[in-house]
Amino acid sequence: MTSPHHASGVRSVIGVDAGTATLREADHLIHRLLDRLALPEGVFACTHLYRTGERRGTTVSLAVPEADVDAVWAALLTALPKGTGLALADRTHGPDDAVDTARLAAAAPPVSGRVVAYPGVAHLTGTVTVADLLDRTAIEHLVVLGAPGAELPPATEVLTQNHVRPEWRDGVLTLTLVPAAGGLLAPFEVPNPTPCCADHL
Repeated sequence: MTSPHHASGVRSVIGVDAGTATLREADHLIHRLLDRLALPEGVFACTHLYRTGERRGTTVSLAVPEADVDAVWAALLTALPKGTGLALADRTHGPDDAVDTARLAAAAPPVSGRVVAYPGVAHLTGTVTVADLLDRTAIEHLVVLGAPGAELPPATEVLTQNHVRPEWRDGVLTLTLVPAAGGLLAPFEVPNPTPCCADHL
């Protein structure tokens, strides 16, 4: 099921490699940055798994409204630990290996990426409806695992578990759902892999 909602506005994407190895660590980094930097409304924050010949881990991308990108870049330079790689178009900061993976992260959205923060995510607590997901957030498309063509009535209830991680799929913010107890649906990704971030949601 697809929503007519589309995230508006021009955004610039900053790639960040702060040495986070797991999704849990990357989620924690994103929420720490959201809390400390007071990032503007409309930010999309994603995680990206990578593997190179010498390193593997999880990078982060921040898609920031263009008007705010210079201020966010400056804030990241002081908020992140030494050795972090940053990339924004031709602008870079940090050691070469971390910059290389940060560049990969910056180039990923909106083709790919697991999205942790996005417009409307604060509304997704407890049980919501399909209409809530599509009308109140930047999520554009819903897919039920095993039934990709299923049409979901707007009143269908979704148990969020306060953990809703859609993915960019070729420019469309897509959430995969699975059947849950009581006839409800739930996001495919469960919160157990990233319990450290429960306090932020």
